[in-house]
Amino acid sequence: MNDAKPLIMHIDLNSCFATCEQQARPMLRGRPVAISNRTSKNSAIITASYEAKARGVKMGMRRIEALQICPDLVFIEAEPSKYRCVYHRLLDIMNDYSAHVTMKSIDEGVIDFSEAPPLQERSLQEVGHEIKQRLKAEIGCWMRCNVGISTNRFLAKTAAGLHKPDGLDTITPDNLRDVLARLQLTDLTGVAKHNAARLNAVGIFTPLQFLDAGEETLTRQVFKSVCGRQWHQRLRGYEVDDYDSDIKSVGRQYVLESNKLTYVQILQRLSHLAEEVGAKLRLKNRQAHGVYVYAKTHAHGFWHRCHRAEFPFCTNQTIWHIVKALFADAPPDIREIGVTCYGVCQPGSEQLSLFGDALARERLVTGAVDDINLRFGPRTIHSAETLPTNDKVKAKIPFGSTRYL
Repeated sequence: MNDAKPLIMHIDLNSCFATCEQQARPMLRGRPVAISNRTSKNSAIITASYEAKARGVKMGMRRIEALQICPDLVFIEAEPSKYRCVYHRLLDIMNDYSAHVTMKSIDEGVIDFSEAPPLQERSLQEVGHEIKQRLKAEIGCWMRCNVGISTNRFLAKTAAGLHKPDGLDTITPDNLRDVLARLQLTDLTGVAKHNAARLNAVGIFTPLQFLDAGEETLTRQVFKSVCGRQWHQRLRGYEVDDYDSDIKSVGRQYVLESNKLTYVQILQRLSHLAEEVGAKLRLKNRQAHGVYVYAKTHAHGFWHRCHRAEFPFCTNQTIWHIVKALFADAPPDIREIGVTCYGVCQPGSEQLSLFGDALARERLVTGAVDDINLRFGPRTIHSAETLPTNDKVKAKIPFGSTRYL
């Protein structure tokens, strides 16, 4: 066991998007609220307030299903700009305590106190309570968060999930076994059905059995890779998750709002996705070598095509030119589309082709458009082809990454 002083704090906003709406609209406080990217009858819930969860409403549930079990459920279309504002204000609070802050998603982050200034004899529990109070004072009185403290990121996140909402817990070697004894395997972050089945296959059915399993068993029999050794260390409080992964691909998906759209209308939405992907690439100063396009249909299943170019690219015009060519033989009856740029790399001193002058002009124009959109707001300038999609293809909430916030 890692018996070092617990210096990792995990902060998780409670039902973030629903709570943000309740904070912004006092009449919603205490009422069951569900958030979705759309308000159609078949739209899926992306988060629900604790009042709604108590009535059986769950993430992923369809609106029509949720209203059957909770008729007074208030259904709200997501407003990403509001949640981004809360994200940045939470980040400002966390940065006051350490220079080593990592946001894991739009509603949760980690503070590493190991290299932070001395706490002047205050405990991390006191700091956790202070952050809770600052959250209410500086963002809103209805905002709540869970705080978890431990020696590594995994156990700190586990601690943050023990007593929702508004809990504060610490996991140390002294209480680790007691905590794990109250959990199921799938309560552990990173252990879903597939990994649970792997563990069950060798007789591991509880978190305590997982903790007691030997490194050899986990490495050679369960995970059959270095992941087994990492799990052996992770469960014992040693840090194995403090790393930043590089960008390998950039994508955007969209579920069509109607099954009666024409081919031209679908192309307009596809062009919108291509522009968003290009903007993300350039925001992180990246280029790509390939484009992948897919479509899901009602009758024909899954269709996809890809193209890898000789030279890297990042402009909207190039991405859309490739996407349009790939999509030419797409099947009918489409219900979902997606565009992904892969083979992502840093811009280098690659040699221009014979048409280098044209490419250089294209990049200059694209750079000017990006500067205007950055100053005056997304899609201040965009292609005329995507004009009909402005009120359809709306910004999505980034659950798993904050790199584009």
